[in-house]
Amino acid sequence: MSDSATTLDLPGVIPVFPLTGVLLLPGADLPLNIFEPRYLAMTRDAIAGAHLIGMIQPADPLDKAFEPALYTVGCVGRLGNYRDTPDGRILVSLTGIVRFEVERELTERTTPYRQMVVRYDRYLDDLHPENCEPVDRDALMTALRRFLEIQGVNADWNSLTGMKPDALVNALAMSVPFAPGEKQALLEAASVAERARILITLLEMAAVDDGGGDKPLQ
Repeated sequence: MSDSATTLDLPGVIPVFPLTGVLLLPGADLPLNIFEPRYLAMTRDAIAGAHLIGMIQPADPLDKAFEPALYTVGCVGRLGNYRDTPDGRILVSLTGIVRFEVERELTERTTPYRQMVVRYDRYLDDLHPENCEPVDRDALMTALRRFLEIQGVNADWNSLTGMKPDALVNALAMSVPFAPGEKQALLEAASVAERARILITLLEMAAVDDGGGDKPLQ
């Protein structure tokens, strides 16, 4: 891997937006509705600065603390389109770039939002999706089809079929409503192929639980 990948324009300190059950993955887009004052400040600072925000989950989804303990792995995204609403919110689109590991929280800060000292070196392969190992697309689509049929949800199968493997896996991992711990497992998967395998397992387990046991596809 080239040195340029390790020195991409990513700062060592980033603002973070903790949200339970919300996942951002490299190459995928996440729409956000920002309304809390501290995160409005964070977004305005990001717009005026590096356009970067780190998404991360609280470690305990039941923790109601103002600043709960966080998982140690998140994903940094770049702000794309954004607009202010008449009622004071900001609607933004965040595009995932690369996952990060938290080294420590910045304790001496002047911002109302939290900032983390992070490193990216463990996840530099996120910057090169073209190098990802093969994904078992047929198994993934079969598991997804069964899960959605049991849920009674229709999908645009033509669009899904046309997506690149990494984009398909990451989009599904972000959109399917798994539990926060399961979302974190998907985030921390070592590769896209490993994420696909976890995703298939979770879809199959959810289909069995919701369907009351094994049922053949119609």
